[in-house]
Amino acid sequence: MTEDWQPGLAATKVQPPAPPRHLVHRSRLDDALDAALDRHVPLVLVSAPAGSGKTTLLAAWLATRSEAVAWLQVEEPDSDPARFWSYLARAIGRTQPALGAELQPVIAGSRGDGDAVVPELVNRLADLGEPLLLVIDDYHLVDDERIHRGVERLVDLCPPQVTVVLATRMDPPFRIGRLRVRNQVAEVRADDLRFVPEEAAGLLGDTTSPLAPELLAELCGRTEGWAAGLVLAGLSLQRADDPQSFVAAFRGDDHLVVEYLRDELLTGLADDDHRRLLETSVLDELSGELVDAVTGTHGGAEWLRETARSNQLLVALDRTGTWFRYHRLLRDLLHLEAEASMPDHLPELHRRAATWFEAADDHGRAIAHRLAADDLDGAARLLHVLGPRLLRAGQVETLSGLLTRLGEVARADVGCAVLAGWCAFLGGRYAETEQWLGVVLGLEPAGFPASTSLRINLSLATGDVTGALDVARAVLPACLRDGGPAELATAVGAAHGWAGMVDEARAALEVAAAGADATHNRSAQTVSLVHRCVAELEHSAPAVAHRAAQVAIDTAERFGLAGYHGVAPAFAVRARTADDEAPARDDVAFALASARRSSTPLAFGFVLALCGDTLLDLGDDAGAVLLDEAHSVLDRCPDPGIAGRHLARAEARHGTPTSRPAPAAGLVEQLTDRELAVLRYLPSGLSQRDIARELYVSINTVRTHCRAIYRKLGVGDRRAAVQAARDHRLL
Repeated sequence: MTEDWQPGLAATKVQPPAPPRHLVHRSRLDDALDAALDRHVPLVLVSAPAGSGKTTLLAAWLATRSEAVAWLQVEEPDSDPARFWSYLARAIGRTQPALGAELQPVIAGSRGDGDAVVPELVNRLADLGEPLLLVIDDYHLVDDERIHRGVERLVDLCPPQVTVVLATRMDPPFRIGRLRVRNQVAEVRADDLRFVPEEAAGLLGDTTSPLAPELLAELCGRTEGWAAGLVLAGLSLQRADDPQSFVAAFRGDDHLVVEYLRDELLTGLADDDHRRLLETSVLDELSGELVDAVTGTHGGAEWLRETARSNQLLVALDRTGTWFRYHRLLRDLLHLEAEASMPDHLPELHRRAATWFEAADDHGRAIAHRLAADDLDGAARLLHVLGPRLLRAGQVETLSGLLTRLGEVARADVGCAVLAGWCAFLGGRYAETEQWLGVVLGLEPAGFPASTSLRINLSLATGDVTGALDVARAVLPACLRDGGPAELATAVGAAHGWAGMVDEARAALEVAAAGADATHNRSAQTVSLVHRCVAELEHSAPAVAHRAAQVAIDTAERFGLAGYHGVAPAFAVRARTADDEAPARDDVAFALASARRSSTPLAFGFVLALCGDTLLDLGDDAGAVLLDEAHSVLDRCPDPGIAGRHLARAEARHGTPTSRPAPAAGLVEQLTDRELAVLRYLPSGLSQRDIARELYVSINTVRTHCRAIYRKLGVGDRRAAVQAARDHRLL
């Protein structure tokens, strides 16, 4: 997987911000944090309201430590699990490049599933030979319960050389009490962060003259030691003629911050500076080039450096003085004033920002600004590039949110409609996927089958092997000749594999595996090998199928994807073809646990059938329960292909209550032309009465032909007849 953000911009999210010019070293807090590390607690929780100085405290403290630091600055869009874990992996990758890179396929393949990501992360962290501080700033912006569960589990399993540090405005929904009882958490609270007079003196900055001790104590009392309030006071004290009167009048509580900033701080600015502040309030982060592009001025880099030197509310994000951001309080005020004073100008500012970000290949931020400018068509155009990257990265929720904001524009754009269909499919919403495919059909130009892979996958997911095969057959020659996307070749191979057409499956899946390897698409490469072992089980010797399953599992483990539910069939195949009982039982347990998480009905029924068959062969009656469950799952599939045949064979061999006749190995008798005509309609889903209408014969004639077809194919029902006919190349 490749990251979707321009590297220079992403770096500001994954490195500690530069300490402010007026840095106050607070030894009492540094000592408390040092003591937490000495005790090897897995979690350090810094929890306090906005403006309390949490980020500054941690950045300054970390600068004194020798341990490696992985820093993640959380933003609101990071509540997508795949996005959150991807950025955390990138943060870790700054000090452990191999570890960070190895985690990305796990995150993409599992779409940020904490059950897959966290164990893999913990295992790799356990191998580190040096301490690591894993800092997550502004954690309160995370509002996804799955991320909270994953981070809490990370804390629980954290190896001793790793410490998780969370900075947040509110406590995370962890079991904090349990951690306290176990002495596994160190806490820094709002009361701890309040500045005492001795510390406040350094925070006030370059005032005209030092405040008398009694005035300093009074100012701390009025602000209740709140860092943001003291910073604001320091800015005004630089211009105050009478410090005593200023302190007596100053109100430094958060309820009056906006009014104070507007009345005291901004009114003294030159018109050009004031306007530049308002215009750049549309930006989350600022650089000189970006400021110039958005405001239409020059000298943005120097203006940022000069402003940062005199104003602690402009925060440096790196040590080179290139990237900055406004303090949240100041940015909120500036944005409110900009909306009030220049509402008609804001869309143009966002368009300029979007143009700059697009030129920098940062399509994520470019789309955000296009949406803010209400340029939905421009956002849709950019989503053609970013959308597939987000899908490959597993960031389905991020993509779905962008498509939702596009509204009807997404329904009029074939590329966006296909992306929306994929979001619905990956979320297990198959009816919605079908609806989006209908939209695509109305938009898709001739010769541009953008939805082919999605159509095949949807048919396979719902157990309609006939539907998948109809689409896959049409594109198989081009797929083998031209290669194409690895995902498409995988889908084409899978359709033929589930249909029992092993030669075609092998050919397509070889193309898929090669293409995925060449493009470093680890998920597609793994899934293609899983489908290969499923196909081999049907038509090869057990040893061949076992080796194919082993290759798929080894590849999944190498990429950290062994816990991904899509690999479950490979574990089931390895169990079914194992020589030893203990490994077979282990693989059955793992395959079942993995498949139950979120497998499709077809794959789930297949895993149940193989695992039930394996356990019954081992003398375990629990296998009969699994076969019964497989029966109920596959009965809901219109055409389960070879999965249905595996189940029928297992039921027939073990004599379960739902047993069907075992499929015959060969053709009992050749079919007549009229029987072949009826046979061709059996995969369609048409009723016997509908088939009779299509062939202009009576329903009794169709029934007679169907009985003859079943007898000659050696099967007992319609679905088995379809699969047997495929085996004999009659369909």
